[in-house]
Amino acid sequence: MTETFRHSGEYPTQQPSAPVHHGGTQGAYPPPPAYAPEATRTIPTLPRNRRAKRPAALLAAVAIAAAAVGGGTAYAVQTLTDQGATTTSATSTAVVPAGKRGTVSGVAQAVAPSIVEISATTAQGKSTGSGVITRSDGEIVTNNHVVSGATSIKVRTNDGKTYDAEVVGTDSKKDLALIQLKNASGLKPATLGDSDGVKVGDEVVAIGSPEGLTGTVTSGIVSALGRDVTVPTGEGQEQQQGPRGGWPFEFGGQEFNGDTGSSKTTYKALQTDASLNPGNSGGALIDMNGNVIGINSAMYSPASSAQAGGDAASGSVGLGFAIPVNTVKADLDTLRSGATD
Repeated sequence: MTETFRHSGEYPTQQPSAPVHHGGTQGAYPPPPAYAPEATRTIPTLPRNRRAKRPAALLAAVAIAAAAVGGGTAYAVQTLTDQGATTTSATSTAVVPAGKRGTVSGVAQAVAPSIVEISATTAQGKSTGSGVITRSDGEIVTNNHVVSGATSIKVRTNDGKTYDAEVVGTDSKKDLALIQLKNASGLKPATLGDSDGVKVGDEVVAIGSPEGLTGTVTSGIVSALGRDVTVPTGEGQEQQQGPRGGWPFEFGGQEFNGDTGSSKTTYKALQTDASLNPGNSGGALIDMNGNVIGINSAMYSPASSAQAGGDAASGSVGLGFAIPVNTVKADLDTLRSGATD
């Protein structure tokens, strides 16, 4: 079944883990294990990383691993450009300091500087969303529906500074967009983790600007994986908001939070019970090590369902959706090229 939900995004505003080498030491091998019957024999699995065959590669890998252990924190590999740095991680990286790892306060302290509030002005009015800093020069990923049709964009960072921004590229089919701050430098990029490693029940933290409340932190768990969420595409989406300022979505063949219209797209989403509200769209869903595992993009609103004769308004909400970060990482080069699909 597919159900329908709405973008958690806009509302009218008021005014590195280092690679660990799995090679063994050279020398004599231990004696073979005693024979066990076929039915009870345990076959060991192979490690993911293959042993480096050349001594130089082996020494480099050992040196990197030793540096990470010695510092007490593993850092993600950085891809450097002449304009900034994007921090990405193939696996879970300890971004949060060791003493606060696994705590909501530790995640908030480590990641909040990488989350921004986005105010977009369109021909129909103003709307607010969130974004995640992906490069120190002010490159930011957000939802397409946050900036769709914008004639001007202003971004406020966690330290209270405000920047003008422009759209670099958009992908309406994945509901993703990339914007660039003007005259920005020295910002803290978020660490993009690995959403393929996310499991149901994992604890998560969401950071964004719901209802214009910058830097709001909520927490919960991953409720489900691979949900087919359908959202509208095209300009002027922010004017299709439901009665509480949310976005229309489809799920399980039903529409929620308003009419999704004829132009729409469906993507696989992470489901979470971390509280999301209008304005959270484009913000981060984060694991307990401080890695971004998703871009918050949709929420279910009980108000519109109650208007349609349902009784959802009497129940707990706790139904939010995020675009997996691996989808984002796979789309970054296309967005950076200036694509405007």
